[in-house]
Amino acid sequence: MLKKLKRIMEHPLTKNMDPDSPETTVTRSRIINVKLFLKQIYEKWYHQILVHVNHKESVLEIGSGGGFLKQILPAALCSEVFMIPKADIVLDAQYLPFKKNSIHHIVMLDVFHHIPNVEFFFTEAGRCIPSGGSIIMIEPWMTPWSRLIYRYLHHEPVDMKAENWVLAEGGPLSGANSALPWIVFDRDRDVLYKKFPQWHVKQIIPHSPFVYLLSGGVSLRNMIPGYLFPFFDKAETMLNSGMHKWAMFATIILNRE
Repeated sequence: MLKKLKRIMEHPLTKNMDPDSPETTVTRSRIINVKLFLKQIYEKWYHQILVHVNHKESVLEIGSGGGFLKQILPAALCSEVFMIPKADIVLDAQYLPFKKNSIHHIVMLDVFHHIPNVEFFFTEAGRCIPSGGSIIMIEPWMTPWSRLIYRYLHHEPVDMKAENWVLAEGGPLSGANSALPWIVFDRDRDVLYKKFPQWHVKQIIPHSPFVYLLSGGVSLRNMIPGYLFPFFDKAETMLNSGMHKWAMFATIILNRE
C-alpha cells in the first residue's frame, strides 16, 4: 500500500531518474525553485546555518546540489562531487583540495549522511579549518517519529545499529545512511572526541517534524501551496518542547578547538 502511494506521489520530473546523475541534481534544483513551500524551507534552513557563521570569513558549502546558498551568501564557495552549473569547484568531501587553515567554515545541507567515510572528512576538515572555525550542517535526525518516516516513506537506508561510520557501496547520492548523523554525534560522541579531539559538538538543535514531509521534498509532488508555509511553520514551532520525540532534522554545530 505504501509503495503504491509513493508511486502515485512521485514527482514526474524525477521519476525513473538515476539519483547519482548530475542531471538529476540539476532537475532537483529546478523543483526546489518551483515548489515555493519547499523553497521557503530551504531559505529558513540556510539562515539557521548562517547565523552561526562569520560572513566576513571564508565559507565552503559541500554538496551544493539543488540548493541556492549563493543567493543568500554570494561570497560562499559552492562545491559538488560532479560538475553542475551552480558548482564553483568539484571535490570529494573526503579529500579537500585546500591548504592548511584556509577555510574558516564548512556548511552542509543534507550531505553528511552521504559521505562514504566521515573519518576521512573530519581529518581533512581538521586540516583545512583553523582553531575557532566551524562545521555547521542540517541533517536527518533520529527520533521516535522520524524513525517511522525514514523507514517506511523515505528511499534512503536507515541503519541505527551500524557498527562503524563507513557507508556500504553506493553512488554519491544513492549511498547513504540517514541514521549516520545521530550515530556520530549522539550514540558515538565519545568515540568522536577520542578520534578527533579538536572537534567539539557545540549544539544540536532538533527541528522540522512535519513541514518537510508536507512539502514532498525533491522527490514527491507538491502537496501544500507556498503561501501556507508561514502558518505551518508557526504551528511547528509550537512543538519545540517535544522536538526530542518529533524532529526529523537537526542543525548540528561543531567548533574547531
